[in-house]
Amino acid sequence: MKYLLVLAVVAVAIWIWRNNRREEIRAATPPPPRRSARVAGPEAMVRCAQCGLHLPAADAVSGRSGNSYCTPAHRQAAEG
Repeated sequence: MKYLLVLAVVAVAIWIWRNNRREEIRAATPPPPRRSARVAGPEAMVRCAQCGLHLPAADAVSGRSGNSYCTPAHRQAAEG
């Protein structure tokens, strides 16, 4: 009878310990990263008229003659 009581106390202690560990593990794991709702589509690429570098049209510097340049220095060098 004494061993049955000791076994029951040990079983309850292990059960409580395991439940606490599960809660700690859940609290320690970071939430999964959120996925962005929209992914940017492809951008139009243009070629620098001075050096030939390809870059996104949004980052390009427009020249007076309608050409695209990668930097204002290249635009100034090409247009004089």
